[in-house]
Amino acid sequence: MMPARVLKADTSESTQMALNNAKEVILSGGVVAVPTESFYALAVSVMDENALRRLMSIKKRPEKNPILILISSADDLDRYVVQVPPMAMKLIRRFWPGGLTLVFQGKENLSATLTSGPGQIGVRLSSHPVPTELARLAGVAITGTSANVSGEPPCRSAAQVMKAIGNDIDLVIDGGETQGGIASTVLNVTVQPPEILREGMINRDLLISFLSAID
Repeated sequence: MMPARVLKADTSESTQMALNNAKEVILSGGVVAVPTESFYALAVSVMDENALRRLMSIKKRPEKNPILILISSADDLDRYVVQVPPMAMKLIRRFWPGGLTLVFQGKENLSATLTSGPGQIGVRLSSHPVPTELARLAGVAITGTSANVSGEPPCRSAAQVMKAIGNDIDLVIDGGETQGGIASTVLNVTVQPPEILREGMINRDLLISFLSAID
């Protein structure tokens, strides 16, 4: 397989061109590496089972590990989740876009590759414009799993992505070096009170304080 194309996204014009190319790749079943708030992520259409299987193969990821999805707007939630509890709406208004992944009950048509437990799905609205706009252009949610082989260090630059998995993917949007740091905080809102599954960008104490105040 040919190495991935790398498209710069360092001006408004180059970013738009890169996004238009990425949309076509996504809609044709391809895999695109995109920058996010922390690290580069691998994006495929969440409704394309073949693309999801290819993604799992590239990452060498155990099938039991679910993959979170990135949406373009909170308005998209109804397409992928059964219901949005009132408390979840308050969390969304406070922390989206940003580093909070919310775990909902997923709709039955979602791939088992994406879901955990009894059909639950992790959803996030990224504050980085590239994945958010890509999901909007493609008209479908995209995956947001890190652009690396499972167990290997995550990538903060397009060059690192190319070195790690460049021969296995189709396109890299080079948005420069990302901030790194830690991944998103994961909060399960299918239970009451909500359960923090992973602490990350959003501090545990901040979340607990917020939840206590709106309880």
